Amino acid sequence: MTPTTRARSALVAVLASTALLSAAGLPAAAAPPTASADHAGYDSFARLGYQKAVAVRVLKGVFEQGDTGVVDRYVRRDYIQHDPFAPDGAEALKKLGVGFHQQFPHAEYDVKRVIAEGDLVVVHSNVVTTPGTRGAAVFDIFRFQDGKIAEHWDVSQNVPETSANGNDMFSTESLPRTQQPGPAWLTASSKKVVTEAFDEIVVRKNLSAIDRYFGPEYHQHNPFATDGLEGAKAGLAAYLAAFPEVQFSRKRVIAEGDLVVVHSHAVTAPGEPGQAFMDLFRVRNGKVVEHWDVIQAVPETSANDNTMF
Repeated sequence: MTPTTRARSALVAVLASTALLSAAGLPAAAAPPTASADHAGYDSFARLGYQKAVAVRVLKGVFEQGDTGVVDRYVRRDYIQHDPFAPDGAEALKKLGVGFHQQFPHAEYDVKRVIAEGDLVVVHSNVVTTPGTRGAAVFDIFRFQDGKIAEHWDVSQNVPETSANGNDMFSTESLPRTQQPGPAWLTASSKKVVTEAFDEIVVRKNLSAIDRYFGPEYHQHNPFATDGLEGAKAGLAAYLAAFPEVQFSRKRVIAEGDLVVVHSHAVTAPGEPGQAFMDLFRVRNGKVVEHWDVIQAVPETSANDNTMF
């Protein structure tokens, strides 16, 4: 096979997986791409596409169909679980999926966005257990090892009936109105902007930095905050007023193109378990222009010993 043919094959594989993801379908990927010294860039691109496709396939297979086969095929037996309501291990995941499907046979894992960086994949979804209901907003993070899912974190929040900003928790309002990440060359700069903004505004509580890091066109999907820079300032000020002792710790930042996810832990008062946050930001021209988030209280007890972080 010539170098051109290998490059073309890698690109075709990624385009195929992207099309499947866009349609929230099940990918045909059977094994992860292997490394190539001559085409490391293409192989990296293909690997990320494979990981994204597998993450979607496992979520939809397990929770929409109760399919234990996808777990055997794509999840390591020593799977590490951070969902506080589920134990460790692939066998526990299979039991969870079978039980969930029996209880909610018409559930839909409606995938909205998938982003990947390195060995991590983030899936942003609307999970509707009963048709006709609003369901929950969910962020799942998967860590891959040797082509299989090795670890999982998630945060979920019920979708309320109303929104203070008129946007739902999933739509894209900034242009271009696409759910797909922007080009890869934007990843590093987008990640830098969001990491600096999060640390300055959220961790150090410097709300005046909003004007420096957020664009004048700022679209908000947190259902309890209004649009625009003033809405961002008012929403964060209200949160800090309600929890004056809150301390945020940033756990991981995952970026692809113009989309950046920050997974963090907020301890609202010393000694309390606090809240798990997943914030998704969209960056354009060096400024944050859109924000989605999910917040979940950390329970007192857990089915595993790994914490939510």
